[in-house]
Amino acid sequence: MFFEKYFDIDYLWGAFPQLLPYLKITFAVAGLAVVFGTLLGLVLAFMKMGKSKILQIVAHSYTTVMRCTPSIVLLFLVYYGVPFLSEALFHIHLQDIYTGVFVVIAFSLQFAAMMSEVIRSAIQSINKGQFEAAVSVGLTPWQAYRRIIFPQAIVVALPNFGNGLIAILQEGALAYTIGFIDIVGKANLIISSNFNSHALEIYIALAIIYWVISIVIERVFDLLEKAFSKGSRSIKAS
Repeated sequence: MFFEKYFDIDYLWGAFPQLLPYLKITFAVAGLAVVFGTLLGLVLAFMKMGKSKILQIVAHSYTTVMRCTPSIVLLFLVYYGVPFLSEALFHIHLQDIYTGVFVVIAFSLQFAAMMSEVIRSAIQSINKGQFEAAVSVGLTPWQAYRRIIFPQAIVVALPNFGNGLIAILQEGALAYTIGFIDIVGKANLIISSNFNSHALEIYIALAIIYWVISIVIERVFDLLEKAFSKGSRSIKAS
């Protein structure tokens, strides 16, 4: 009787149809953060590997600051700081902007810091002689990177990229704290509407969804790593 009073398996299964439609919002935010974060991370990685000491300091300082800032603190800094700066410096009012924009900005900045190290270490793991050999036979530096370095670096970076994607999905669960309604925000709305009853069932359903997503992502990246590894071996053989 005690178990039945505080846990209802039917309510657990009934939570999935209410939560799953909001999963697309979670994926959209995470996807945009990964795209923008990867692009910024690529720029930061080349700044770290470049010859300019100033750019190296800037890039390394950025990574250090992002790593030392908790995700929830960064989220609130962006949510309150970006509108404040835009109004103070450019007289642009952003108070009515969609909350998801701030979520994307915050997690893009965080993902960029991580990806800058992933990309840098992946590129530097490739023997410099391959780049020099490619340039010596007439390829431009960009062609050497695109045809020789990047395909091999992708194989090295894939596992960490997959872990980063899982991490950004999990960190994205904090977005509800600024009123963003994704799958976690919806879960909290359901719990609030039920006066905090059946919270356990809702959070178990939420955990199951995240478990499935994480397992699928890990499996997909395992397959991608194997596929790219074959291509990388063919490049080395040629």
